[in-house]
Amino acid sequence: MIIPVILAGGSGTRLWPLSRDLSPKQLLKLNGDRTMLQQTVQRVIDFIGMQLPLVICNEKQKHLVAQQLRDIRVRNTGIFLEPMGRNTAPAVAVAALKALSMSLESLILILPADHLIQDEEKFHQALAVAADFARDGNLVTFGIVPDRPETGYGYIKKGRGVPVAQESGEDEDIPVFAIDKFVEKPDLETARAYVSSGEYCWNSGMFMFRAASVLDEMKRHVPDIVSACQDAFHQGKMDQDFFRLDKDAFRKCPSDSIDYAVMEKTDRGIMIPLDAGWDDLGSWEAIWNVSEKDLSGNVFYGDVIGFDVNDSYIHAQDRLVTAYGVNDLVVVESADALLVASLSKTQGVKKIVDTLKASNRREAVSHKNQPQPWGAMETIDSANAYYVRRITVRAGITFSFPSHPYATLRWIPLDGVATLTIGEESRRFEANDAVTIQPKVHVQLENKGPAPFIFLEILPGNPKEPDHFMVG
Repeated sequence: MIIPVILAGGSGTRLWPLSRDLSPKQLLKLNGDRTMLQQTVQRVIDFIGMQLPLVICNEKQKHLVAQQLRDIRVRNTGIFLEPMGRNTAPAVAVAALKALSMSLESLILILPADHLIQDEEKFHQALAVAADFARDGNLVTFGIVPDRPETGYGYIKKGRGVPVAQESGEDEDIPVFAIDKFVEKPDLETARAYVSSGEYCWNSGMFMFRAASVLDEMKRHVPDIVSACQDAFHQGKMDQDFFRLDKDAFRKCPSDSIDYAVMEKTDRGIMIPLDAGWDDLGSWEAIWNVSEKDLSGNVFYGDVIGFDVNDSYIHAQDRLVTAYGVNDLVVVESADALLVASLSKTQGVKKIVDTLKASNRREAVSHKNQPQPWGAMETIDSANAYYVRRITVRAGITFSFPSHPYATLRWIPLDGVATLTIGEESRRFEANDAVTIQPKVHVQLENKGPAPFIFLEILPGNPKEPDHFMVG
């Protein structure tokens, strides 16, 4: 059996202001009606022999990940929570340990959650060939056939050709190569030479191997990572839909990528070139590249009006955006931030995010309208003496919480009907009603549906320190 392992951590800072720490790019809808995570899962679950996905993410994003899987009606084998980031090698080790606990012959398919693959048929053909080689103990990586010189990716040089078994029944035109070497991100002149030579592929970060094989190689090359991950796995605990790796054990694990830790050292590595419309959507220019354009080379998303605009990407999320007489431009609007940049220089957006983080700006971390496992919470106004939120609770949700430790809350319903219990007293809670909730009392809110329940919350105090029960 093949277990897809979806790596769903990371923040994707180059797609700010839409992508943020609490809403990274893999959880956004960037090129369709499904998020990048949902597309990644859907792409593999229909492949013959593929099992339910194992998703690895962090604590901050766990509920959104779980909700997005539920939204596409995909059950998971447990969402694994990393207590802190340790790169991809520990994630692979944990996945291998989980797979071996299910079957000693398990194959694992490692996939980042934020990649685009347009030709799924070619992708599935490559998976079938990869599975044959992985079952024989090879460590398979998928190299992307480059269509341009790219300085933002690492490269893999092809070694000798490896024959593909005819009995596999797959397309015999799919080539397989030994790995000559991995190379770091090149400068532009070197990237051009790599592409023109035809001997190099981009390093995609996608792999397939027997769980036992990759774990054996890791024990050989990075035993300290395997040891720490074994402790973190065996001392971990299930918590509803989540498996929590032991924090103390995982903290001792060195940070390393699977490329450096194993693939650059092993003599069992092979590469399958993949030409299936792949992109990691790592910048706004990349989004523009893969999007359908008008006759002037523009991509407009949302409420946009443009005249005499050429080769530009304009994304309006919350309000009307207009443009006149501009070229080679990226404009991305959200409720609390606006990005304006040259289309060809959007890799530099990371510098903006780094500056925001250094200044402890909230805009680097979360949106004004922040998705929550129970609905959404939008900050709509604030001042030195108050903080106002518009809160949406999905149908079918019931939760309990202690009220604010020192402040009195004011709740004003806007739409829908819920049952509110304060202390021992329950009441019907709907529009034209309002309540005051005293500090340190037990509160329960139940929305039996079928519509969302929406209300305003007014919290007195310093808006920069909004101690609030609804934090995820």
